[in-house]
Amino acid sequence: MSTVNEQPARQQLTRAEVIRRFFPTSPYVGYLDMRIVEMGDGIATVELPYREELVTAESVVHGGAVASLIDVAGMVAAWASDDIPTNQRGSTVSLTVNYLAPAEKSNLLATARVLRRGRSLVYLDIEVANEAGNIVAKGLATYKLG
Repeated sequence: MSTVNEQPARQQLTRAEVIRRFFPTSPYVGYLDMRIVEMGDGIATVELPYREELVTAESVVHGGAVASLIDVAGMVAAWASDDIPTNQRGSTVSLTVNYLAPAEKSNLLATARVLRRGRSLVYLDIEVANEAGNIVAKGLATYKLG
């Protein structure tokens, strides 16, 4: 027997499902035209397509765009798990970027891997490569879930 006040059970989404739904709705991600290429437990690859608007000089992608790619890939990998979150909040706590080579006129792929998951902090290593597979930047990030 049901009563008027009964509410249907809320569907509980995994962290991975949350990020899959959030990603295409993020205005900043959309502005940079990023897309998730691959996502598994604690790992994610995100693409930043080359566009003239992202160039700093000649055909080199601006370091800020590369840093944004590192940050976003880290966020996706931090959320890439089958855990059910208690809330849908998260934030980058720390981000270190090392530029190894110019990112010249190329789509870029960032692969982020979880190094360690704590109760609320996730530590990540992120590598950015050009289309030829050459590493152009490395990042270390700490992301807070919840």
